[in-house]
Amino acid sequence: MPPANIVFIHAESMDGRKMGCMGHPALKDATPNLDRLAAEGVLFANAYSNCPVCNPSRASMWTGKYPHYRDCWNNHEGLRDGVQTYRDALEWSGYRTQAIGPIDYAHGKHSIRDRIGSWTRSAIIERPTVRTPLPQVIGPGQAHGADWQHTWDAIREIEAAAREKRPFCTYLTTGLVHPPFMAEQRHLDRIEAQAIDVPPLFGIEQTEHPAVRYQRVAKNCARAFSPMLVRHMRHVYFAMIAALDEMVGHVVQQIDDLGLRDSTNVIFSSDHGEMAGEQNQVLKRCMYEASAHVPLIIRGPDVRQGAVVDEPVSLVDLYPTLMDMAGVNYQALADRPGYAEALDGESLMPQLTGNAPRQRAWAMAEYHGDRACTGTFMLRDHHWKLIRHMGFASELYDLVEDPGEQRDLAGLQSDVVNRLEGRLDAHFDCAKIDERAKAYDRASFLCWRAFAQAEGFYEETMAHVFSGYDRQSIEELQRWTERDEAQIEAWLERTSN
Repeated sequence: MPPANIVFIHAESMDGRKMGCMGHPALKDATPNLDRLAAEGVLFANAYSNCPVCNPSRASMWTGKYPHYRDCWNNHEGLRDGVQTYRDALEWSGYRTQAIGPIDYAHGKHSIRDRIGSWTRSAIIERPTVRTPLPQVIGPGQAHGADWQHTWDAIREIEAAAREKRPFCTYLTTGLVHPPFMAEQRHLDRIEAQAIDVPPLFGIEQTEHPAVRYQRVAKNCARAFSPMLVRHMRHVYFAMIAALDEMVGHVVQQIDDLGLRDSTNVIFSSDHGEMAGEQNQVLKRCMYEASAHVPLIIRGPDVRQGAVVDEPVSLVDLYPTLMDMAGVNYQALADRPGYAEALDGESLMPQLTGNAPRQRAWAMAEYHGDRACTGTFMLRDHHWKLIRHMGFASELYDLVEDPGEQRDLAGLQSDVVNRLEGRLDAHFDCAKIDERAKAYDRASFLCWRAFAQAEGFYEETMAHVFSGYDRQSIEELQRWTERDEAQIEAWLERTSN
């Protein structure tokens, strides 16, 4: 039997808990296609991003290595030239491959705001660096036209690939459901409005953890949002998920109509989630469930139907899974230029085809970018979740008893914290990884500052970065002051060794 085809639909910014098949009441009638896919395949109920921001997450998934291995610290750092991805491995093995949509892993073309915010995070300048994205509703018009175009392109690609006498892998990535929050009325109508949950909202004075405080201030989330705003934001966000579900339905229907169901693996996932008001935050860039938890559904010819896997998994597990689907011996590639000696993930095929337990009962994520004042690691281990802020106290949550992460148990469960930190340290040199990322930040900032000062735009740019300026909202800039610059100098002095 020839290797199976692969169709990988990779969404943007989708919280993996926000589907009907995951039991969310507001979406029970809004995700019929994803729910059907889960009923016909395997639903991974606890899947995680390896980094809650676009570029590093996708780079990790595409290469099968954790972000720190490739020095993918933030959105402005893509993969270096010559690094091989799973797509290269499949092409080497005879697959026709095509990637459709934005390929964020491959470049670093994000804004100077993100770059400077990342480089200077350890200076801990508590000023907003981004505005809150406000929800919009499109009446009779069409939202997300680019995603619809990419969906039709993917459908045509699958049809063309099916005519060839070789297996194919089609990767479709969407801008949905990334902010700005924008939806059509017809998708809003599919949401059970009365079931929209509004999480607890609170001011900055109720945030005692200094690393979390910085996170909230940098995201312009220091004030408590109004319940009305959050309800509307979540309504539109859920409607965007309904629109995405519709696109998924068209792609899956094309596969079935072409008679490819019994020869094609379908994978649905996302790079990270979206806070959408949870923990009184928006966007991603943190380790709370809304940001780090991603959807993962896989249907295929050898895949169990209607199974749910509760063990924690992560996106880095997809590379070895794809190799197993394609019948590729990765060790035959490991000594070739651009390939890693070994993959970091663990194939999901035992869970897809049977009820075999995972060798690795945990999932790890890391983040070293802007709007976080230090390196952050997450470990999900059974019902426990550890969030480790380097140089600060860790957070600990029991996700069975407290799925909304409202009660930090770190001060009450020090033995659990020590055990989970020990597990992290047994597999990752967290201190060294954090040190590498911060050294990169410092060197990058010094290089840029010298250029900016020489060209005469340093102070203006810093004022833009730390004023809450972005493409959606231009407010009067807060002047870059001597006090702000003194913080920069103090940070550079602290890190000079």
